[in-house]
Parts: sequence; structure tokens; C-alpha cells
Amino acid sequence: MKPLFSQGSAPGYRMLLCAFIAFALMFAEHRLPRVAELRAHLSTVVTPVQWLASLPSEALSWGALAVSDQRDLIDENRRLRRQLLTLSHRVQRMASLSAENARLRELLNAARHRRVPYITAELLSLDSDPFTHQMVLDRGRTDGVYVGQPVTDASGLIGQVIAVSAYTSRVLMVADASHAVPVRVTRNGLRFIVQGTGSYDTLDVLHVPDTADIREGDLLVTSGLGGRFPEGYPVARVTLVVHDPGAPFARVEAEPVAQPERSRHFLMLFPPRRTPAAGISDVARQAALSVAAGAVEEAP
Repeated sequence: MKPLFSQGSAPGYRMLLCAFIAFALMFAEHRLPRVAELRAHLSTVVTPVQWLASLPSEALSWGALAVSDQRDLIDENRRLRRQLLTLSHRVQRMASLSAENARLRELLNAARHRRVPYITAELLSLDSDPFTHQMVLDRGRTDGVYVGQPVTDASGLIGQVIAVSAYTSRVLMVADASHAVPVRVTRNGLRFIVQGTGSYDTLDVLHVPDTADIREGDLLVTSGLGGRFPEGYPVARVTLVVHDPGAPFARVEAEPVAQPERSRHFLMLFPPRRTPAAGISDVARQAALSVAAGAVEEAP
């Protein structure tokens, strides 16, 4: 005798049975109110199972979202850091340019009322030798710079050019012990010679008679004698006056008004050359200027 459901026909009968059961449940749900209530209760019971079944997918989705957000935050953080670095660089550059413009304005204001031709120069290097006070500027022979040319900053006299190449020049500062400048006191017009001491903050005022009317706080400016420096440029301010009883000269010290260790931009002046007196030959005129310059620079 053959079985009711053979092995080969079982899947087909099972499909038919499932379809019949589904049709009966749908019919009962629409026709019998108790079936709807039973379905609601069964949904309540199955809800935790559904939540547990969906938990892995939700966790995976949340993890992917968290990783994506973290990656976006990392990228945004890097982008903001680069932007901050760029803006910081621009701010620093703007601050430097603003300070440079302020210094250039000071330089222009310092030289405007004197009506002396000039060119601006920038510092290339400052000698580290404690026994010499020299610096190198970025202007040279191609810019018309010459040996003996006066150099100032926004505050006062820096020194003079002692060597010139095609594109650079070397400046001997007033603080150098081998440099001397003829000056006068603005308060009363007395004339003296100021010599460097090898220190940026101290100059010696030479050969001041003990009875001379010179006081602490007096401003010393270039006198124009010797033909090297134009008249009226600030050089130093008197800081010390010592009268030694019985000594013919007083000890006077002054502080330079220029700030070469802080300044970066300078003015190289082109003072008008003095017209020589009629009847003096070129050789005699050159010898006179050399003797005058030597007297100024080699004063003890």
C-alpha cells in the first residue's frame, strides 16, 4: 500500500497546506473579532523577540555611523588645524608688516623736515665681535652709496659707511671705540666731540672744560663741522656730568638716542656737498677735507 504523501510530492502538499492555513487566518481575522485581539496579544509577546532580532543590525548601523562621525570629526579637526595654522601665519605676517610700516613712517617723519635726500636700507647682519660695532646693509654701489655716507634710524644717528660693495655696504656705528662725531648742545650751542666707548648705551663727551655749561639731559646733535655729517641730527643725550676739583676737564657721559640693536630699517642720507671756496685747488681741497675728517675720527 502506498503512503498518502510520498516523499516526492510532500513539498507541493506542504505549500498547499500553508496557503490554505494563511487564507483561513485572513478570513478569520476579517470575520471574527476575537482573532484580531489574539493577534494583538501575540504581537506584544513577539515584540522583544523582534527587538532582539533587529539589535545586531541596529548595532552595526550605529557603529558604522559612529565610525563615520568620528572620521568626519578627525578630518574636520585636521582641516581646522591647517586653517588655524594658515591664519596664524597671516596674522603674524600682518603684525610684522604693520610694525614695519610704523617704523618706516617714523623714518619718513624723522627725515621729512630736514629735506635731505635719502634711500631706505634694511639690516643684513650685525657683527657679533664685542670689540667692533659694525653692521651690513642691503644697499651698495649700484644704489649710489659711498664711503663716509651718514646713516640714521628713526631716532638719530647710527654711524657712517666705511666700505661699499656692489650691493651691500658696511657701517661703522657711533658706539664703536674708534668712531667720533662733532656735536653741539641744542640748549646753548656749545660744540664738543662725542666718541664711542664700545658699549651701545654709553658715549664719552671729550674735552669738556670744567666750567662749560653742560647738564644732564642736554641733547647733543651733529654740528655739521668736518663736512661728514649734516647738521641737526640727534646723536646722544647727556646722562652724567662729574666735576673733579682741580681738573681742567669734566667727565661727561651720554647715551645714544639711536637703537641699532633694535632697528631693522635705516636711512642712508645724501647730504649736499659743500661748495669749496674760490681759488682753492682740488688737491688742496681734498687734503683739507682729509685732515678735517682725520681730526674728527682720530680725536682721543
